[in-house]
Amino acid sequence: TQLHKGKDAMVDAEAPLMTGPVIDGKAVAARIRAEIAAGVAELSSKYKRVPGLAVVCVGERKDSQTYVRMKKKACEEVGIISFGADLPDTATQEEVLEVVRRFNDNPDVHGILVQLPLPKHIDEQAVLSAVSLEKDVDGFHPLNVGQLTMKGRQPLFVPCTPLGCIELLDRCGVAIAGKRAVVVGRSNIVGMPVALLLNHRDATVTICHSRTKDMESIVREADIVIAACGQANMLKGSWIKAGAAVIDVGTNPVADPTKKSGFRLAGDVEFEEAVKHAGAITPVPGGVGPMTITMLLRNTLESGKRTLAAEAATSKGNPLQRLVARSTTVLGVRTSAWSSILLGTFFLGALLREGSCLVRRAARSRS
Repeated sequence: TQLHKGKDAMVDAEAPLMTGPVIDGKAVAARIRAEIAAGVAELSSKYKRVPGLAVVCVGERKDSQTYVRMKKKACEEVGIISFGADLPDTATQEEVLEVVRRFNDNPDVHGILVQLPLPKHIDEQAVLSAVSLEKDVDGFHPLNVGQLTMKGRQPLFVPCTPLGCIELLDRCGVAIAGKRAVVVGRSNIVGMPVALLLNHRDATVTICHSRTKDMESIVREADIVIAACGQANMLKGSWIKAGAAVIDVGTNPVADPTKKSGFRLAGDVEFEEAVKHAGAITPVPGGVGPMTITMLLRNTLESGKRTLAAEAATSKGNPLQRLVARSTTVLGVRTSAWSSILLGTFFLGALLREGSCLVRRAARSRS
């Protein structure tokens, strides 16, 4: 039996994933992390190298620093090398971009994560777009998001929390195809991506938000409910259809004088009542939370597999093959040199065609 060292105790990677209808997110995460550790060990044996994850943190927010420490610890546990850059609140946008560029160019880094939120004076989108497409393990690069929106396309990476929601459904045997799914919340981080993932899996998806009328009747029809609205107990337990699967992404502080901290965490779903109706439901905490970092680790492993295999293949080739394996930037997008050559050929062809048209027009005007 493989063990994963969790925050409070050793978690059995072969422990049951559900107790009654309650999904054990820690147990699911532990099982996946055991698989990731095995994958990293395989890469180490095959290539004598392992994946590397770089985390860029700007500012001194305690919650961000806590998340970064958790990610570094998680990397150590599965054998992924951890890189980090901690910048002060006063860092300029150019300084942040320079750190991202250095990690883009570092061959030992296979994944880059920019810890959000960034200070207000920094353009978040500009920084996220600067991350190499091939290292965007957080899944927020505009091209990865764009691929996710298109039928028949496959992004290199999918945002971690939405991916974790789908993984929980899959691991616990919840069918998705043909089911009615309701996503409550439409954020770029969770709501919209998870709705797109459900759509890719052939669910019939409805997105509810702050302007939705009669949300209760919509939720009552759902076979799958993904709650990601950020309001404690907004979805009443009585709304949940018998046997429905409920994935609660919310982590909302609620006053609780019995706790040393003075508060406890509550989800977006009224758990105590919902658990009486649901066929599967995640608690808060201990549900979706452990999955987010786990999916980040898995994305990093997949990036390492892809990159190390490509490097091994091209190292045996001729100089041209080694050239086209290198990474470069075209129109602000990090791509392989081969892609750059193709793009350059396309634009050169367009210029030549336009020039030919101008010559013909000039000849006709003279005649």
